[in-house]
Amino acid sequence: MTDKKTIAIFGAGTGLGASLAQRFGRENYRVALVARRAAPLEERVAELAHDGIEAAAFPADLTNLDGIPGLVRSIEERFGSIDVAIYQPVGHVGFVPAAELDASKLQSMAGIFAFSPIEVSHAALPGMLARGDGAIIIVGGLTAVVPMPGLSGVGPMMAAARNYIFTLNAEVASKGVFAGTVNIGAVIDHSAGLRAMTSGGVMLDPRYPVLDPNDIAEEVWSLVTERDWVEAIVPPLPGA
Repeated sequence: MTDKKTIAIFGAGTGLGASLAQRFGRENYRVALVARRAAPLEERVAELAHDGIEAAAFPADLTNLDGIPGLVRSIEERFGSIDVAIYQPVGHVGFVPAAELDASKLQSMAGIFAFSPIEVSHAALPGMLARGDGAIIIVGGLTAVVPMPGLSGVGPMMAAARNYIFTLNAEVASKGVFAGTVNIGAVIDHSAGLRAMTSGGVMLDPRYPVLDPNDIAEEVWSLVTERDWVEAIVPPLPGA
């Protein structure tokens, strides 16, 4: 058996997902890449192999909740363990003003932003607890922390996942497992969300910075390795 650790990136896009693969790969982690489309995943596997990073593609639709336990098992069977599980949804979902939000609109967002990250965590947790080590990180947005007029819908679902991760960490930290969250109040460069916005003719709000995904990956690395705090907000809130 190898002494290498494995990171599983659920939502392995071209922005943060790619940066996470590189950041952890430099630390001798093997990388499991999960996203819907097989061809782009295989391209990223080849790119990582060129850099000397062992990786494998696991095409899957993360909104298929019934398929998540089997997906996690297949990664564990391939690599022996999942030492770090990072859930970060890929793509751009429009916000909804709270006054226009109804159950139907909220339900359409619940799977990818609340149910799926909790199901991924639940499936990865037994192996981590059995080893007495591991980390689970859920990546969300700033509206999970700071309510913003006109930007509802996604926020309440991410807030549910945020509440879950804080509670989970309180329960499992003494058993060697860390649970944390990174909430981002910016646009991520090179991401699918940014491409979707710009290709649709949307002008970027100058109040929101465009962040280098490598900087966010470094925040995630710090959370996983230092475990001194449960949540990172990037960029930091004023006065924080």
